[in-house]
Amino acid sequence: MQQLNDKWMRIVGVPLLALTGQWIMYGYTNVPYPDDWRVPFFFLLGSVLVWECNRWGIIYSRRRYPELAQTLRRVLYQLIWFITFSSLIRIAQTFIYHQLDLFPTEDYFLFKPYFFNTLVSVVNTVQIAAVFEGIYLYRRWKMSFIETEQLKKVNLQTQLDSLKTQINPHFLFNNLNSLSSLITSDAHQAENFLDELSSVYRYLLQQNNRDLCPLSEEINFINAYFHLLKTRYGDAIFMETDVEPRYLSFLIPPLTLQILFENAIKHNVISVNRPLIIKLYTLNGALHVENNLQKKKSAVASNGIGLQNILMKYKLLDHSTVEVRENSDCFLVTVPLITPVAETVLVSS
Repeated sequence: MQQLNDKWMRIVGVPLLALTGQWIMYGYTNVPYPDDWRVPFFFLLGSVLVWECNRWGIIYSRRRYPELAQTLRRVLYQLIWFITFSSLIRIAQTFIYHQLDLFPTEDYFLFKPYFFNTLVSVVNTVQIAAVFEGIYLYRRWKMSFIETEQLKKVNLQTQLDSLKTQINPHFLFNNLNSLSSLITSDAHQAENFLDELSSVYRYLLQQNNRDLCPLSEEINFINAYFHLLKTRYGDAIFMETDVEPRYLSFLIPPLTLQILFENAIKHNVISVNRPLIIKLYTLNGALHVENNLQKKKSAVASNGIGLQNILMKYKLLDHSTVEVRENSDCFLVTVPLITPVAETVLVSS
């Protein structure tokens, strides 16, 4: 939430409003201005109380309704706050004036001074708050515009990374090398390997123009992808899957699992003595990808673009955020599963 930058309003604006307000009130009500230091003092005190109280109304409204789409609610919240608290403070102030004979009248409930003192306070507050709200809206719009541009860049970067994955020479070389070894040792396994490799590349080629895909497709893809990994690493890598069938129709950004698997492989030791175990399971409407943590001694150069892409994809789709947790034993990424539109309609109806 943006901070309310009203330093100069509190230092200069409030005293000016206090002096202006007292001059207008006495002039409008045709009451002689008394030569008493308490008049400007209580007007200044009242103005300080009004602004300090109303600035909290602005702060609370921004905390409760921070988004551009919530502007109407935020403004109505502020108006109700301003009218309520400005009226209470100014009515109390005018009553004190009567008690101290600073605004002499026999009728303590004379309408004119109470009404005008309150009206001036509310109108001035609304005008000033409108300026702050305009500044807030501009900054929120600018922030939203910048975020949109960043998300567009990330989306393009994701597509580029996807394309790089499709033609990654190391990935292709490693798999062709594994295939070459299998052809001479086990023709049947080589045939299965080639089928899985074809499935992987077919899936990669299909994902460029899709924002979401069913979890079932991602699971089928990652099974094919893991088959390639298993052929390469053997008993040095394992995958445990526990996905509830009811979540298979839920949606997920494509290639999410591949990014998470690549991240685990890139940063951890993989050996028969210290096998990498990747767990894939659903819990509480989310997909969890967990691996045992056994970091490589020599740090692997990484810009974190893989996880960042997943985080920004979900932000672009305006859904729940991805959670990343790490402790001494494991690394866990929790990815929200998005309810299909058809199921959302059925639930709401």
